[in-house]
Amino acid sequence: MIATRRFGTHEGREVTEAVLESPQAEVRILSYGAVVRDWRVGGAPMVLGFERFEDYPAHSRSFGIVAGRVANRIAGACFTLGGETWRLAANNGPNHLHGGAIGLGRRIWDMETDRAANAVRLRYLSPEREEGYPGAVAFTVTYRLDGARLVCTMEGVPDRPTPINLAQHSYYNLGPGGDVFDHTLVIDAPQITPVDDTLIPTGEIAAVAGTRFDFTLPRRMGDADPDRRGYDQNYVLRDGRDPGVPVAAVTGHGRRLRVWTDQPGLQLFTAATLDVPVPGLDGRRYGPFAGLCLEAQNFPDAVNRAQFPSAIRTPETPYRQETTVEIVPID
Repeated sequence: MIATRRFGTHEGREVTEAVLESPQAEVRILSYGAVVRDWRVGGAPMVLGFERFEDYPAHSRSFGIVAGRVANRIAGACFTLGGETWRLAANNGPNHLHGGAIGLGRRIWDMETDRAANAVRLRYLSPEREEGYPGAVAFTVTYRLDGARLVCTMEGVPDRPTPINLAQHSYYNLGPGGDVFDHTLVIDAPQITPVDDTLIPTGEIAAVAGTRFDFTLPRRMGDADPDRRGYDQNYVLRDGRDPGVPVAAVTGHGRRLRVWTDQPGLQLFTAATLDVPVPGLDGRRYGPFAGLCLEAQNFPDAVNRAQFPSAIRTPETPYRQETTVEIVPID
């Protein structure tokens, strides 16, 4: 049996938490935002989250959410589709970020458990023009715990052509708290999509070799970023890669995290300006660099860049992503 409990209320609706368990891990999922609230290995939290529901709408920086309809940024909070310009919420300076002011990460999803699969399935119907987007989209997110691996399958079926790009947005810290500068990171990506000063891609594809963005070989985060500038950058994953080989890995404090995905991009975000005024899991304080995100995704602003992989999905070609994250102890 998969345990569930009432975790809070939001706008008059109950927020439910489900607990997935295996001999290697325990993962807690919320019906609010399809959030991964807590992920424990050996009893210690591996993600940033809160003990109280009210801290999510008040203080969360997208902790553990499913971001969308379109994750990451859209330049000028608009795009053209079918000869029409669609204007979205400008919730990140002049740009649109993670689906808008509410997006998918602040909605209540319908939740059901699947004991046989050790999974939780969440559904949300996003209506026509929600956050300014064309069409209605039926979203389904399934989290399945397989030993030490959490498999996240995200699907979106629209009733007309519309952009969709989802990202699971957990912040990871493999240690006892503090920052992640003692973590070591490797990303199998020889290129990035460079950005302007508002973090919108310029349209180029640039090599990482010889730059601060090069994680093709393992680098300790403190050595890669000695000036503590932080990272908020999309990496271009290798075409034709072996799907059985992880695209990224993080090690630290006797643990290793690995990521597998079918997506073309991976956003590295190290939360340089994070400053949460309330305690998180186990009473931890979340300041700058308290966690790092590895967000599997399509490229940012793909709706405005014809040279990027298309983000437009249709009833005949719906959206689907499968991303797996494993966290295990190592010697």
